[in-house]
Amino acid sequence: MKSTLRYQKIIQYFLQGLLILGPVSITLYFIYAVFDKIDSILRPEINIPGIGFIIIIAFIFTMGYLSSFFVMGRLLSFMDKFLERTPGIKLFYSFIRDFFEAFAGNKKKFTKNVLACVDDKDVWRVGFITQEDMSSFGMENYVAVYLPMAYSVAGNVYIVPKERIRPITNIGAAQSMKFAVSGGVTQTITDSPEDPMAEAIHPNK
Repeated sequence: MKSTLRYQKIIQYFLQGLLILGPVSITLYFIYAVFDKIDSILRPEINIPGIGFIIIIAFIFTMGYLSSFFVMGRLLSFMDKFLERTPGIKLFYSFIRDFFEAFAGNKKKFTKNVLACVDDKDVWRVGFITQEDMSSFGMENYVAVYLPMAYSVAGNVYIVPKERIRPITNIGAAQSMKFAVSGGVTQTITDSPEDPMAEAIHPNK
């Protein structure tokens, strides 16, 4: 009996250690992988650890700062239009540009967090409206909704009637994204004492 209890304690301690070290280790490894990937861009020209990373990050910040000036802004706008009209390049360039703009800048797309009913009449998914007018597709009173997948960077786009969309007002877009990507296990932060998801789904209760 004692040996069984001792064995259970060992398993318990191991799992507790795994729960503590797992997220920390994976996060630190991800940070190291990103750092090493950026730092290796200037190798072997500059083979001093950390210098390449500093130069690349400083260059990105500098470009962001210079783009706020009129002349530099016009130059970047000219390059943007040139690449957008160049055959063979415009499709790839416009896709990459729109992808980055969806997450950052003044044209961020994942800001309108909603609940979308795309399956059963009372089954709702967390998503983000990316297009509010689908008339160009011949779909009046429809919207395009991006639904992220749990534990993945992938997702699906659905064209849904407006009446099957409910805005999430209790929590922000970032919290909604975390909730969806984590499979619903992350804790949402709200000032309301009520459950934010339940309130969003049943606003009249």
